[in-house]
Amino acid sequence: MTRLRIKVRGRVQGVGFRPFVFNLARSLNLRGCVRNTSGGVVIEIAGQRAGDFIERLRKEHPARSVIESIESEPVTGAEGIPERGPEGFRIADSEDDGGTTPVVPDLSICDECLSELLDPSNRRHLHPFINCTDCGPRYSITTGLPYDRRNTTMAGFRMCNECGREYRDPEDRRFHAQANACHCCGPRLWFHTVNRSFRQYDSGDPVTSAVKVLKAGGIVALKGLGGFHIACDAEDPDAVALLRKRKQRPRKPFAVMAPDVDTVRRFCLVTEDDAGLMLSHRRPIVLLKKRPGCRLPEEVAPGVDLLGFMLPYTPLHYLLFYHPSGKPNFRCLVMTSGNLPGEPILHDNGTAVEGLSDIADAFLLHDREIFTRVDDSVVRADFVIRRSRGYVPDAIPLGETGPAVLGVGADLKNTFTLTRENLAIPSQHIGDMENLETMQFFEETLDKLTSLYRVRPVALAYDAHPGYHTTRWAEAQSLEGISVQHHHAHVASVMAEAGLKADVIGIALDGSGYGSDGTIWGSEFLVAGLRGFERLCSFRSLPLPGGETAIREPWRIAAAWIREAAGGDALQYMEKTGFLERYGEERINEVLQVAALREFTPRSSGAGRLFDAVAAIIGITGTNTYEAEAATALESRIVEGVSEYYPFETRPTEPMTVDFSAALAALLEDIASPIPAPVVSARFHNTVVTAVTDVAKRLHRLTGIRDVVISGGVFQNLYIRQRVVGRLTAAGLRVHCNRLMPPNDANISLGQAYILREMLKQ
Repeated sequence: MTRLRIKVRGRVQGVGFRPFVFNLARSLNLRGCVRNTSGGVVIEIAGQRAGDFIERLRKEHPARSVIESIESEPVTGAEGIPERGPEGFRIADSEDDGGTTPVVPDLSICDECLSELLDPSNRRHLHPFINCTDCGPRYSITTGLPYDRRNTTMAGFRMCNECGREYRDPEDRRFHAQANACHCCGPRLWFHTVNRSFRQYDSGDPVTSAVKVLKAGGIVALKGLGGFHIACDAEDPDAVALLRKRKQRPRKPFAVMAPDVDTVRRFCLVTEDDAGLMLSHRRPIVLLKKRPGCRLPEEVAPGVDLLGFMLPYTPLHYLLFYHPSGKPNFRCLVMTSGNLPGEPILHDNGTAVEGLSDIADAFLLHDREIFTRVDDSVVRADFVIRRSRGYVPDAIPLGETGPAVLGVGADLKNTFTLTRENLAIPSQHIGDMENLETMQFFEETLDKLTSLYRVRPVALAYDAHPGYHTTRWAEAQSLEGISVQHHHAHVASVMAEAGLKADVIGIALDGSGYGSDGTIWGSEFLVAGLRGFERLCSFRSLPLPGGETAIREPWRIAAAWIREAAGGDALQYMEKTGFLERYGEERINEVLQVAALREFTPRSSGAGRLFDAVAAIIGITGTNTYEAEAATALESRIVEGVSEYYPFETRPTEPMTVDFSAALAALLEDIASPIPAPVVSARFHNTVVTAVTDVAKRLHRLTGIRDVVISGGVFQNLYIRQRVVGRLTAAGLRVHCNRLMPPNDANISLGQAYILREMLKQ
C-alpha cells in the first residue's frame, strides 16, 4: 500500500477543492484526509491507486482553481494513515501552519444557483444570498486564512439543519460551501425609504418595493457584493438626469446593467469576445461601441460613443430584473458606484444611509458584512481599465522568487502592489488620493492584504513627484524607500507582466508625470531597464496657461498653442475655425496674457494635453469634467477608412523632439475648409500613430533593441493602441503592453515594486 502526504499550493481554497479531493479519493478507494492550511491544501492518502490520484488531481481539478505546485512525499506506517480502519477518507479540521495561500476573487452567481433562485419549487426560491462552491462572495467577506466559515463575515450566521446537511453531504454541490445559507439561517434583506414621497411603494417585500421605486422614476441604493450601487431606470431620461444632478456628476458616463447579452446587443455592438467577458465568472463592466441609433438616453453617456455594460452577478441583481413576475422588469438599469464625489465606494449600512440619502430615494440593505470593499472592474477589448472585483486579489507571477516589497502607486487611479516570493499582489482600485477618505481606504486595504498574505515588506517604492500624497505617505514610513520616475514605472509594469529584465524601448504616453528634470513629462520614449532609463525622445511641450486650470479647461491650452504656431495670424485662424466665437475674444486674450507669463504657465510634454487641445480646437469640448473626457470624446468622433495624417517634424535635439506645429497648421486649414470633424479627428489620430511608430523604429535602428513596451493612459485609446501594435509588429519588433494591469496610472505600483524588488535582488 502506497502512503503519501501531498501539499498543493495555488488558488485552492474557496473553489470547491476539498470536496473535489474527497470525491476523487473515494472513487479511487483511497483512505486518508484532506485539510486546508494557511499555506494551501494538505492531502494524506493511502491505497493502491495513489499515482492515479495525483495524475487526475493535475488534470481534473475544479475550474476556478489554479494549481501552482504539487509536492508529495512518502509517509511511513508509524506516522501515517493506518492500513485498516473504518474512517475511509474525510475532510479534516483546518490548520494554520504559518504559510499563506491566494485568496479567491468574488465569483458571479453560477447557472445552477440562478436556476434555483428563480424556481418556485426550490427552498431557496428568491433567496438574495444563494451561493455554492462554484459562486458567491470570497475576497470581500474573507477575514483570514485558512478559508473557512469562521474566517469570513458569515461566521455569525449559524447554518440551519438543512443547510448543515448539505454542507456535510459529499454528493451535494454545497459540500463545504463556506457561505452556505438559506431564508431560514442566512443574511436578511430589508427595504428602507428616505424620501417620503416613495413610502407608498413599501409593500413589505424588499425587492418588490425597490422595483416599484425604480419604475416610478426613483433612485435606489443597494448593498452589493463589494459595496453599494446606486440604480435607476437607464431608459428614463428624467431619472438619469436627476441622478446626475444629485451625484454632482455632470458628464462622466454611467455603467449600465442588463439582464442578458441579447438585451445588450439591442444597444451596442457586441463581439463574441465581449460576450465571453460579460458572461465570465468575473462579470466586469465591458466598454462597447454604441449601435447606430442607440435608443438609450444621451444622459447615460453624453458625448461619447461607448457604453459600459455588465450583466447581473449577484442573486439580488437578478431579483431586481425578474421578481416577482419572472419577466424582465427593466431592459437596463444604471448601476453606478455608491460613493460621494471623489471618495471610495461605501460598504456599511450606517455610513451609506448617512452619506447617500441626498442621492437615493430608498435603500436595499442587508446584514452580511462586507469586510473588504471592491468596486466593479472595467474592461475594453483584451485589456483591463479598472482592475477590481472578480480580478483582485489574483496575483501576477514574477518568475523567480524575491524579497517582499511595497509599491505605493501614483495619486490618480491609485493601486498599491505587494510582492511575496515569486508573486506580485496588486490591490483593487483605490481611487484618486485627493482626500482623507481615500487615504484611509488605502491604509485599510493595505492592512488587510498584508495580513491575509502575511507579507512584511522590507522596503517600499514611490513616485518621484514630491507633491504626491502617496509620496508624502511613503516618506513618513519607517521602511527604507526609493523614488521611481513615473514613466519608468509605467514601462516597468509591462516588463513585470511579460517577465522582461533586459533593456527595452519604452513608450509611455499619458497626461502628466513628474520628470527627472523637474518639468512635466508625458510623451516619453525611453531606453529602459530595471536599473534605470535614458530619455531619448518626447513630444514638444505645450503651454498650460493657469497650470491645473488649463487641464480642466483645455481650450486654454489650445489658444496658447495656436498663438505659438501661428504668431500674429493666431486670431485670424481662431476666427476662421470658430474658436473665437466659441470661447470669446476677451477670454482668449486674457488667457494669452497669462500664457506670456512663465511663472503662471508651466509647460508639459504630456500626450494627453495634445488630445485635449485638439478636442477644443475642433469644437468637441473645451472642458474636462472628468479625467480624459476631451480625449475620449475625440476618439469617439473618429470616422473609419481615413488613412491621411498631418505633417510633423522630428527635431534632432537632445532628447529628440516631435514637433506637431505643422500638424496644427494643417488641422486648422482643414477645419476652416471645412473638413468634417470626424475626418479631422481620424487624421489627427493617424498623425500620432505615425509619429510614435516612426520614433520607435528609429530607436530600434539606433539601439538594436527589438522589445518595445507601450504603456500609459493614451493606450486606453483602442484606435491608437491597435495601430501602434500592428505597425510595430509588422516592422519585426516585439511589442508588449499591459493586459493584466490597466495601461493608466493603476499600473504604476506594479512597476515601482518590480524595479525595487530587482534592485534588492542585485
